[in-house]
Amino acid sequence: MKTKALATLEKVSETTGIGNNPDDPLEGFNRSMFSFNESLDESVLKPSAKAYQAVTPDFVQTAVANFFSNIGDAWTAVNNVLQGNVGDGVNDILRFGINTTMGLGGLIDVASAGGMPKHRADFGQTLGVWGVPAGPYVVLPILGASTLRDTVATPVDLKGDLLRSQSTTAVNNSATVLKVLDKRAAALDAVSLIDEAALDKYVFIRGAYLQRRESQISAGKKEDQE
Repeated sequence: MKTKALATLEKVSETTGIGNNPDDPLEGFNRSMFSFNESLDESVLKPSAKAYQAVTPDFVQTAVANFFSNIGDAWTAVNNVLQGNVGDGVNDILRFGINTTMGLGGLIDVASAGGMPKHRADFGQTLGVWGVPAGPYVVLPILGASTLRDTVATPVDLKGDLLRSQSTTAVNNSATVLKVLDKRAAALDAVSLIDEAALDKYVFIRGAYLQRRESQISAGKKEDQE
């Protein structure tokens, strides 16, 4: 016999479609977490990013973005090698070496100007190339869109961050704040467009994230086969 609470949940699910997407069985929880993240963004992250963008010269913003991008090339190289994409991995580590030395610690992207392409790879993608299924879609606090596989991989990615592993806690905290501000400032226009265009922002971001991850993993598998 159905309880009143169960009957109410089934009615809500039938009306809204929540829980009916096979990729998102946790949609009720995820939407609550999504709302929390949106509130945090609206009250803290977005205003801070606007202030950062307003007071920081463009060339400084570019240098900051280049610095964090260069740090990421080291971990990208490791994951490309783990995925079997040795050529890309060699390119990534060469990028890191060139930009760190000739690019003033990565502040200037000399390697891209020299024709060396930028790649992005993380351990969640590596697990996907290895055949680990994505699992259900998950919205993490602050970090946002993810899957169960990518959530499990996140601590490994954090450990693989060269700056975090080689710096003190104070430097890590300062670098994390600056990195978040830089990324949020870079996304201001894109997020505004999503806000204006998407009928359901949650569904839009979920679909975009899952499609992007599948595309990245498929690309990694193809390169491995080649």
